[in-house]
Amino acid sequence: MEHISVGDLHRILKKNGGLSEKIVKFLIAEIILASEYLHQQLKIVYRDLKPENILLTEQGHINLTEFGLTIQIQDKHTYTVAGTPEYLAPEIIARPGHTYEVDF
Repeated sequence: MEHISVGDLHRILKKNGGLSEKIVKFLIAEIILASEYLHQQLKIVYRDLKPENILLTEQGHINLTEFGLTIQIQDKHTYTVAGTPEYLAPEIIARPGHTYEVDF
């Protein structure tokens, strides 16, 4: 496992008050790629995407952490409610059954 030394995105945002548009676009692209890998290759819904669970490496790349709320979807939907309340996707609350969309 590679060494993580920069910290989580939440702490970095609090410390710096924000990031440049260029860096934000890069991080979003990496988050999308990581989510697509989880969804397409592993059939996993992450369900707890938040700044505190995104670690940054010294090179500026991301690593997702805290996989305790993930679920592997056997069917097209999952019906359990999981995640940090402040970051829950509206579809989890509004309708029974959700898919990979809740990670975006």
